[in-house]
Amino acid sequence: MKKVNSIFIVDDDPITVFGIRKMLKPVAICEDVQIFQNGKEALDSIIQRMEGGGDIPEVIFLDINMPIMDGWDFLDEVMKLNLSEKIIINMITSSIDPLDYQKWNEAKAKCLHILNFKNKPIFKIEPTDLDCIDLAS
Repeated sequence: MKKVNSIFIVDDDPITVFGIRKMLKPVAICEDVQIFQNGKEALDSIIQRMEGGGDIPEVIFLDINMPIMDGWDFLDEVMKLNLSEKIIINMITSSIDPLDYQKWNEAKAKCLHILNFKNKPIFKIEPTDLDCIDLAS
């Protein structure tokens, strides 16, 4: 089982949030799992943690389509932050639009964080969803 200091689940769908939390239990030990309804809430929390010297999330499950601030806007803002640690960001979507996958590929090429892409519904959380395999890249 993987020990994770902090996990953010950023999704406005309570069924998806419930499913992710349930799938995390057998694969991760984490005392700090935070739920956010949109990217703005999650971004504000990361900035607050940075300013207060708290732990930024090691892993984020990020929905693409949300109100107020969607996953793409959240990702753009996180990429602007001066973070020394890499975050594993699992982009999740129910979209079948190939442009979302293309946009993820483009973001992955310029992002310092680890970006994974998953289609909803999520049936299983893999070790790569929680563990940064190649920290050197």
